[in-house]
Amino acid sequence: MTPLYARHKRTTLALATAVAAGSLLATGMTTGVASAQSTAAPAAKPLAAAPVLLSESARASLIKEAQTTASDTAQEIGLGAEEQLVVKDVVKDVDGTVHTRYERTYAGLPVLGGDLIVHTSKSGKAEGVTRASKGALKVASLTPKIAASKAETQALSAAKADGSEKTSADSAPRKVIWAGDGTPVLAYETVVGGLQDDGTPNQLHVITDAATGAKLFEYQGIETGTGKTLYSGTVSLTTTLSGSTYQLYDTTRGGHKTNNLAGGTSGTGTLFTNTTDVWGTGTASSSVNDQTAAADAAYGAQTTWDFYKNTFGRNGIKNNGVGAYSRVHYGNNYVNAFWDDSCFCMTYGDGSGNTHPLTSLDVAGHEMSHGVTAATAKLNYSGESGGLNEATSDIFGTGVEFYANNASDPGDYLIGEKININGNGTPLRYMDKPSKDGGSADYWSSSVGSKDVHYSSGVANHFFYLLSEGSGSKTVNGVSYNSPTYDGSTVTGIGRDKALQIWYKALTTYMTSTTNYKAARTATLNAASALYGSGSAEYNAVAKAWTAVNVS
Repeated sequence: MTPLYARHKRTTLALATAVAAGSLLATGMTTGVASAQSTAAPAAKPLAAAPVLLSESARASLIKEAQTTASDTAQEIGLGAEEQLVVKDVVKDVDGTVHTRYERTYAGLPVLGGDLIVHTSKSGKAEGVTRASKGALKVASLTPKIAASKAETQALSAAKADGSEKTSADSAPRKVIWAGDGTPVLAYETVVGGLQDDGTPNQLHVITDAATGAKLFEYQGIETGTGKTLYSGTVSLTTTLSGSTYQLYDTTRGGHKTNNLAGGTSGTGTLFTNTTDVWGTGTASSSVNDQTAAADAAYGAQTTWDFYKNTFGRNGIKNNGVGAYSRVHYGNNYVNAFWDDSCFCMTYGDGSGNTHPLTSLDVAGHEMSHGVTAATAKLNYSGESGGLNEATSDIFGTGVEFYANNASDPGDYLIGEKININGNGTPLRYMDKPSKDGGSADYWSSSVGSKDVHYSSGVANHFFYLLSEGSGSKTVNGVSYNSPTYDGSTVTGIGRDKALQIWYKALTTYMTSTTNYKAARTATLNAASALYGSGSAEYNAVAKAWTAVNVS
């Protein structure tokens, strides 16, 4: 699960969130369409390597076919007799190339860090494999030397440091193969729930060496952000009329529902209903039945769905046509928002005084993009891969904001500019020069991976800005930027639309759970080559933008 921003004790910056302070939010009829503000212009002729929008049946058929031939595929790519492949997702390009993402097992045990992608041409010829771990998968022993209880004790200690008061793991530690780094070993994975110190749900995964008891890795399953002021103006929402009652239930976008937790911290909540098809008042209220926050959440969900579908041909967060659901009014004075992949849902707190709901468009775009990452590369939420995970949400959250073309909240390269979480009108993060927030990294260094993921994301955010807009001074939608480079070079941008296509293709077809910044450079160069050609202006711009943030 991914919160919008880091917990207070780490003083990290979150993704955009917001408070409902706009004008009246009106919805459309049951069969209504998305807001006109969210309608993108028809795309140009699709690139040969661009993804195809697959129907649910077509995607299911490709997945079934890939699973049927998984044993043959495992042999073809040189896996051992103990290894098996499990299909996770399939992406098909316009030119017929298929990218099949697999999870791996070893002697029947899940392999963490064993994910891989097989790239196959239209003719069925294998064109390459992208792997999370490069070495051969051989494990010295499958017999634990320590008891599972020791692993659980260690995990509980780590969770306690994060504020959890749980006295036992959510489930017994499971045996896995840890292949995230170094030599693959037998390990235990323990998941501890409860709450973190700021009230955010906890889902701490701790990996323990089953031979030595050493902690190998830990990551937080909750991925979050924070905010304080939202203003999207009057928008159209797609709702459902059931009898004489309107519901915040969008059947045109995978069945997305907006539910009310009414101050609770668990469960799915209750679907918002109304006697009229007008939702909210445009002002914040401390009432746990306030519908303004619900309207903002519904708008964010539908705009994010439309962005992914019309920009990348992606049919929902998991690309399977199924909508997530949103929960508002979480907890009491909860100043955060988070994506939880285990419930496939987006959750918003009401902020300070329960009058500043974190339901901005930025939050929706950022947080639901954590779901896209979980469904594709599944970048580990720790170290450099965690920074790339956060940056991916910032990048696509920015894309959602530009896509919406909402006059009340024009697109920009500022993260959380509406929420005033710093109390002085400054945004949470700056993509043109990340260090302006006081903690984020402008450039890569060997210490970047030790930063909180909301700060290490700065390197990729800076790369994306340079690739989109270029270096130096520039004004976009009335906002002034001045982006420096590590080597003093001048970078010419290729435009945000192309930069988004490159990042999306890299994420969905060339990144894995263990991708670091060096590997991200390779992934985006592969994506640029596939989309625009090796040696193209776009390919060269990607290389130059990475060099400009000291990634080579």
